[in-house]
Amino acid sequence: MTKTAVVILNWNGEKFLEQFMPSVTTNTTAPNTEIWVADNGSTDNSIKFLQQNYPNVHTLLFDKNYGFTGGYNRALAKIEAEYFVLLNSDIEVAPNWLEPLVNYMDNNHNVAASMPKILQFADKTKFEYAGAAGGFIDCYGFPFCRGRVLSNVETDNGQYNDVCDIFWATGACLMIRSDLFRKSGGLDEAFFAHMEEIDLCWRLKNMGHRIVVVPQSVVYHVGGGTLPNNSPRKLFLNYRNCLWMMYKNLPTKKFHRTLFMRMVLDGLSACMYLVKLQFSFFWAVPRAHFAFYSELKNLRAKRADLKANRTIFTIHPEVLKHSFVLKVYLGGKKTFADLMK
Repeated sequence: MTKTAVVILNWNGEKFLEQFMPSVTTNTTAPNTEIWVADNGSTDNSIKFLQQNYPNVHTLLFDKNYGFTGGYNRALAKIEAEYFVLLNSDIEVAPNWLEPLVNYMDNNHNVAASMPKILQFADKTKFEYAGAAGGFIDCYGFPFCRGRVLSNVETDNGQYNDVCDIFWATGACLMIRSDLFRKSGGLDEAFFAHMEEIDLCWRLKNMGHRIVVVPQSVVYHVGGGTLPNNSPRKLFLNYRNCLWMMYKNLPTKKFHRTLFMRMVLDGLSACMYLVKLQFSFFWAVPRAHFAFYSELKNLRAKRADLKANRTIFTIHPEVLKHSFVLKVYLGGKKTFADLMK
């Protein structure tokens, strides 16, 4: 069986494939590794470009865009390997980027998933927004990273070069054991995109596994290649999917209070958008809450299914016990190190 399958999900990303496939094919030198591109029904020349320029790259063709979650679930169901690496199409990988991840996973069997250090493609001295040097959340489900807190992105001075247990690994570059990907149920396709990797990692941690960042592996991410960061659609997905994720995975004794407080904080953020006259962003929040309520029946079933499969809804040390948003706006905290003091 193949050791590692690096799987790129593509949707009308010919320009990214043209720009970044050279680094992936040249710098992916770990033994017994295959490179795959799964295409989500592209209408551009992505597949023709790959066939003409990278005939040794394996391809999977889907009939339509199944989103990040559906595309990867369908792709990984067809690929046999010990490890899967979910790699965004807008990433440049550094030389020998894969070996540190494989070696760490080989030597630490209680680790279910890992990620590299992710820096900005446009400024390789700075961490990248989506993942940076490892993902965490606060007690109300707001994600942040080592190297990125809200919009404050740190310069990489080696301050986060230690291998570290984290709460979530970014879907931009996520290595996961194939058997645990399948055992955990894979990505939740209801999410379509955004927060789905945090939901997956939360389920893995509730199953008793570790998630780590291995900063000796480095990649460079463009970011915002599919949906820009200032998109009301992206805001809607983040708010809706976070509520779904929390309903599925929160520990029982914190369940009702935490969900209620999260909704209050969402309401406050909606008021902020209204004051700024950002009406499309304002409406994204109540739309997300309506979508949450409309899915309650299915969410109850999913939570019950997780419990029936002996998932332990537990409290994890990688969850900040306070609201990091309040620590930032009221406490003046700007960096991960400040938050964790």
